[in-house]
Amino acid sequence: MKTVRTLALAALLLSPSLAYAADEHSHEAPQPPRLKWSFAGPFGKFDQAQLQRGFKIYKEVCSACHSMEMLAFRNLADAGGPGYSPAQAAAIASEYKIKDGPNDAGEMFEREGRVADYFPKPFANEQAGRAANGGAYPPDLTVMAKARTYERGFPWFVLDMVTQYQEHGVDYIAALLKGYAEKPKDMQMPAGMNYNTMFPGHMIGMPPPLQNGQVTFDDGAPATLDQYAQDVAAFLMWTAEPNLVARKRLGLQVMIFLLVLAGLLYFTKKKVWHDVHAHPEKLKDRA
Repeated sequence: MKTVRTLALAALLLSPSLAYAADEHSHEAPQPPRLKWSFAGPFGKFDQAQLQRGFKIYKEVCSACHSMEMLAFRNLADAGGPGYSPAQAAAIASEYKIKDGPNDAGEMFEREGRVADYFPKPFANEQAGRAANGGAYPPDLTVMAKARTYERGFPWFVLDMVTQYQEHGVDYIAALLKGYAEKPKDMQMPAGMNYNTMFPGHMIGMPPPLQNGQVTFDDGAPATLDQYAQDVAAFLMWTAEPNLVARKRLGLQVMIFLLVLAGLLYFTKKKVWHDVHAHPEKLKDRA
């Protein structure tokens, strides 16, 4: 599954569909503001409540147009994820209809979803997706938080390496969802396009997907656009890197091991060469 995600990420980075009907000759959008994320930094981890809220937003809003092809229902119960139990993941899967077959009669049929199934596509094919969205094909969101990023330039990218800041994509997604506004009066915009302050070129084919009060959370979190944007962006970060917490834990263990090993090697060297440094005349006598 890791190999599939890597190949998909490379495809998204090179695919023209990421433009999502943007004007290729337009200037770059401004850099989004850096937000505080629970999973940022070497000791960060996902907030399960936030991931569950983000999944609800995807399920009720985003899934109408955007696919999540590399996410299986069973992944919702994986360690470090939204925290659903296997039974809850199975219940979620059962709400979907999966096309399967052929049966004994050679016909395709629909059945209830299982935990082993992947999230179904909202459209039968790309042509149907473009026809329903004015010619623009909504991209798959599984690895979008890693595929969508922006350049910080020198010296900021050096600082990002030192601080291990890797949340450029999730910052961008949250800012994009909140970036819809009225277009400037002197700006010419093709029919069906929407003005977004954060999108490169400021013209995007996707209409504003979220608004205040659209989704109600079970945990009582605010039903605001700002909350929606951060929650669904965090969920997309998890789908892009579901093993993030395990990777950081392993990285910390490796660093501790290397520090202990360096200390052992240092004291071993001191022990082995102690007599040489303490009595250099003995080395001369042997020579």
